[in-house]
Amino acid sequence: MTHHSTAAPSADARLAHAWLHTARFLTTAPTLETLPALEVPEFAFVGRSNAGKSTAINTLTQQKRLAFASKTPGRTQSINLFTLGKQGITDAVLADLPGYGYAAVPHEAKLRWQRVMVNYLLTRPNLRGVVMLVDPRLGLTELDEALLEAIRPRVEAGLRFLVLLTKADKLTRTEANKALSIARLQTAGGEARLFSALKKQGLDEVATLLWQWAHTDAATPTGPDNTEPPAED
Repeated sequence: MTHHSTAAPSADARLAHAWLHTARFLTTAPTLETLPALEVPEFAFVGRSNAGKSTAINTLTQQKRLAFASKTPGRTQSINLFTLGKQGITDAVLADLPGYGYAAVPHEAKLRWQRVMVNYLLTRPNLRGVVMLVDPRLGLTELDEALLEAIRPRVEAGLRFLVLLTKADKLTRTEANKALSIARLQTAGGEARLFSALKKQGLDEVATLLWQWAHTDAATPTGPDNTEPPAED
């Protein structure tokens, strides 16, 4: 028995998918200094080298080769930016951060990249949200938890945060529910979703969420009282 819904995507999800499909490569930045200064909302995809990050990005944008997994895990040592927006108007940017934690990478290179990534996540002014991809069979590792701890002040100040449990098709329903509960505990009540590129599980929800991150509260202060997005004129 399959657990994922076969219902047609809602209008919101269709809109979000069409928007994500506009993703186009913008630039690759080996250092923070080489990142372009941008005004539009940016959301970053982060995760261990084998968490399925490239697959998730390609599935969400419905493009086979937008993000490509390096043949040598851990080799991709740059932040890749992709623009999003219809009719050539960029209204958001997706940032693909290098996979971390791969054993074969020399220790110095690992440390350098961890510093660059944490600096990016702490200082990028237009960063609106972070999607952390986690293999649910491993759960959040020490590196994931260290990164989460580093950005916690920004999350508390309103930065959106989502843990995406990839490869969910490899789990039974019981294992999936358990992995989801553990991830929610580890992120102190943060959002966690199951995701399977293979079975298209979680695709509509994640696409819709990214669209909302980019479009709902660009100018809204994220204080605890301000739960409603501003009314449209």
